[in-house]
Amino acid sequence: MQVHTAQPQGWLQYAVPLAIFIVIFGFRARRLAQLRPLKIERLWIFPAIYLVICTAMLVQFPPTLAGWGLCAIALAVGAGLGWQRGKLMAITVDPETHQINQKASFAGIAFLFVIVAIRAAARVEGSALHLNIALLTDMLVVLALGLFSVQRLEMYLRAKRLLEEARAARA
Repeated sequence: MQVHTAQPQGWLQYAVPLAIFIVIFGFRARRLAQLRPLKIERLWIFPAIYLVICTAMLVQFPPTLAGWGLCAIALAVGAGLGWQRGKLMAITVDPETHQINQKASFAGIAFLFVIVAIRAAARVEGSALHLNIALLTDMLVVLALGLFSVQRLEMYLRAKRLLEEARAARA
């Protein structure tokens, strides 16, 4: 005789991480919406660290030849998304002190939320659709690398241009 047990953790495995994410995202969104100093000379640090992590992951578990092609596409998509997200960041320069400040827009925060939601859905539905989860993970890691790197590149180029304009206006 088979005994069927209810799986109460079925919905909990989705609800608990979602609740935690929403709480953390709420605190982060509030903090991101505040004006903060932007150190353009440090924008390269996070993408460099993430590049090392991404490289280590891809070296440890290299994708197939077709997987490398899909990772290249993911990198290009990530770069495009990163450029858009970088453009959504508000960057200002104080005309007197030339202090560069940044403020994340709510559109940028919502953009990040959508990307995380797509990633979560892809991981859940990927196994249900019998997709290669290792390749999917590689693609998402490379997509994030493109996003982080190009976002900071766009912010650097725009902040540098705004700083030069502020200096020229003061002179």
